[in-house]
Amino acid sequence: MILLLPPTPFLLFLLLLLWGYMEAQQPTQPHSIKIEGDITLGGLFPVHSRGPAGVPCGAVKKEKGIHRMEAMLYALDQVNSDPQLLPNLTLGARILDTCSRDTYALEQSLTFVQALIQKDTTEVRCSDGRPPILPRPERVVGVIGASASSVSIMVANVLRLFAIPQISYASTAPELSDNTRYEYFSRVVPPDSYQAQAMVDIVQALGWNYVSTLASEGNYGESGVEAFGQISREAGGLCIAQSIKIPREPKPGEFDKLIKRLMETPNARGIILFANEDDIKRVLEAAAQANLTGHFLWVGSDSWGAKTAPVLGHEDVAEGAVTILPKRTPIEGFDQYFTSRSLENNRRNIWFAEFWEDDFSCKLTRPGSAAGSELARKCTGAERIGQDSPYEQEGKVQFVIDAVYAMAHGLHAMHQALCPGAPGLCPLMDPLDGHDLLQFIRAVSFNGSAGTPVTFNENGDAPGRYDIFQYQVTNASTPGYRAIGTWTETLRLNLEDMQWSGGSRAIPPSLCSLPCGPGERKALVKGVPCCWHCELCDGYRYQADESTCLPCPYDQRPSHNRTSCEPTPVVTLGWGSPWAAVPVALAVVGMGATLFVLVTFVRHNDTPVVRASGRELSYLLLAGILLVYLATFLLVAEPQASVCAGRRLLLGQGLAVTYAALLTKTNRIYRIFEQGKKSVTPPRFISPRSQLVIAGGLSLVQAAGALAWVAASPPHAVVDFARGRHGDPREARAVLRCDMSDLSILGCLAYGLGLMATGTIYAVKARGVPEAFNEAKPVGFAMYTTCVVWLAFVPIFFGTAQAEEKLYVQTATLTVSLSLSASVPLGLLFLPKVHVVLLRPELNVAKRKRSLKTATGPAPEGQAPPP
Repeated sequence: MILLLPPTPFLLFLLLLLWGYMEAQQPTQPHSIKIEGDITLGGLFPVHSRGPAGVPCGAVKKEKGIHRMEAMLYALDQVNSDPQLLPNLTLGARILDTCSRDTYALEQSLTFVQALIQKDTTEVRCSDGRPPILPRPERVVGVIGASASSVSIMVANVLRLFAIPQISYASTAPELSDNTRYEYFSRVVPPDSYQAQAMVDIVQALGWNYVSTLASEGNYGESGVEAFGQISREAGGLCIAQSIKIPREPKPGEFDKLIKRLMETPNARGIILFANEDDIKRVLEAAAQANLTGHFLWVGSDSWGAKTAPVLGHEDVAEGAVTILPKRTPIEGFDQYFTSRSLENNRRNIWFAEFWEDDFSCKLTRPGSAAGSELARKCTGAERIGQDSPYEQEGKVQFVIDAVYAMAHGLHAMHQALCPGAPGLCPLMDPLDGHDLLQFIRAVSFNGSAGTPVTFNENGDAPGRYDIFQYQVTNASTPGYRAIGTWTETLRLNLEDMQWSGGSRAIPPSLCSLPCGPGERKALVKGVPCCWHCELCDGYRYQADESTCLPCPYDQRPSHNRTSCEPTPVVTLGWGSPWAAVPVALAVVGMGATLFVLVTFVRHNDTPVVRASGRELSYLLLAGILLVYLATFLLVAEPQASVCAGRRLLLGQGLAVTYAALLTKTNRIYRIFEQGKKSVTPPRFISPRSQLVIAGGLSLVQAAGALAWVAASPPHAVVDFARGRHGDPREARAVLRCDMSDLSILGCLAYGLGLMATGTIYAVKARGVPEAFNEAKPVGFAMYTTCVVWLAFVPIFFGTAQAEEKLYVQTATLTVSLSLSASVPLGLLFLPKVHVVLLRPELNVAKRKRSLKTATGPAPEGQAPPP
């Protein structure tokens, strides 16, 4: 069972060539840590950063590299010292440096499969001709790692060919959850799909809706940003302004260009970072050089976590950064272990001396090496970690330990199932079947180093549990990470514990557009649902929701802030209105004057002046004038059914009675005058009774029409919302009025005005009648004056049909016109007679009657007409 996948001979051939190349390049250079044991586990750690072009490895990585690698050594010690776990078996290790580069890691990982590639030794012979005795090859049964997702993916593609289970402590790319492609891959950290969901929840909790993303080129960064984008689109209300990828091998000035691109959308202050540690540091450095301290609001993934290395030297730029880290607890035992490490007791770590120099900023003198810089302090070896240098446990240490224990528990369960009671490896586990081991690993369930359960789902993923941190500068100006919340399927974020640039507690905005004010709707920018323009819900529209303005119902108007509708106030003229004061005063004075004249005429009913005026028509005329004045009160009164009925009946009736009497009077004078020119026989129907019947008949026509209208269409009050509409809805008023249109009002007056016009014609014809015989000239003058009043009324009344104060102007115009049309005949026809009756009684005597012939013919020569 040395070659597990025979269908891939070409791939295996290429791997052999690559392995041979590596051996030729580094024949004696130590490149791994070797720990002897009954079962060997592989380990992959980014002990060094990426080197410059042409150089695979760069500077040592103290936290992400050395801390994590030492955590594996610590976990192996703990497992091997536990009598209950893998008794009588020890775990060994082969630990390699990936140098934070996937291609280099692939080369290094071929060490793990070397023993599984069958080598042809048939032609090899010793000097005596016998076949050689070959040492048993080192067989790696499982691998712990890698750190970066891109490295884990590259290595997983090789390990699956040889059925070697792999457990990562830090790779979180969602792509690795594909069990059909990476069936031997498991991890004790949750995938980025959970992390991306947590980051979306954080952004929404902060009230942001417009952010940019930065991703390191590779599976980890690109998959994380892709998951963030997909979840944000599904959640809605969150837009990505720019999604920028950091090249794997950035050119000089690349990060300065990146910052300039981010500033193309300055409102997107929130920056979502799925980047490796080196890229994070260089992004912060570029932001500081651009003098943008405090502008960007960083939200970092677990690759940032709670590390100090990315922010070192740029604490002011990183202040306020919100970072996420799989839920972890510092392992006290590891702290004791690591701080006790020294150059003397940690010789198994071939990179520890390099770490020592970097951690204590000193220089070791190695045999055969040139003397260091004279300016560099020489290491004494007596330095102590945590005392002579700062120390804080790296965030993934817990998961490295859990990964080793998960492998150990899987091996323990497999040993109990296949080798019950055996003190060591039984034949069923020697060689060990990787496929079987994978099944035992996926089935483990135990409490990890931090006391939290360690389990795997069907895809080999761990459940999502995250701690949320914020990088803060406290009042003592000591920067550090502060826990501000957790995420376990749902977010718990303590906003009151957050602190932003400059010590501010107010959450800074990262919004494409500021929220619209009350009464404004969002007009979305096409293609960018988080950006909008605010448009006022103008006119009679109100804000129905954040993006819709709707018209208010016909009987309502927008509220003060246009967020709802309110009933339109209903107004009527009212007795206290200034518009009603003058018309009512005129009507009261006119009615008083009319009653005074009426009483005077009644009391002096048999005097010559009263009898000569035609008492019957005079009383009828006074009754009509009184009705005209009374109409003013009906027009000012609050509309209701009875008032509206009174308006229909009396509005035109007073004019009809008044002008029927005047028409009858002028018609009588005209007929008498014309008949006198022809004969001395008086015309017909000139008696008082006939005149009263004629005038009464003419008046009844108006009454009959009004009664028919009331019967056909019962009057009622209506609330007219159209009449009170206004350019400014706050000034809108509904008008309570009777169900009479402007034309119907004119129709009520039409008959009376027709009588007036006819009477005016007769008055013109009778203007030559001697004054001593009749009232033709006063009646004519009254008719002329009234015509002028009503001719002026029509344009004023209809010209205000669209005016804001239509109700008041039209009512005032109508009532004043009515009062004037009643006051003119009252003043011209009756007041002179009252003056004679009351103040000039000597003139209230009978005058000698003249015949029609004498009155109408020429006066005899030399004789003046009687006075």
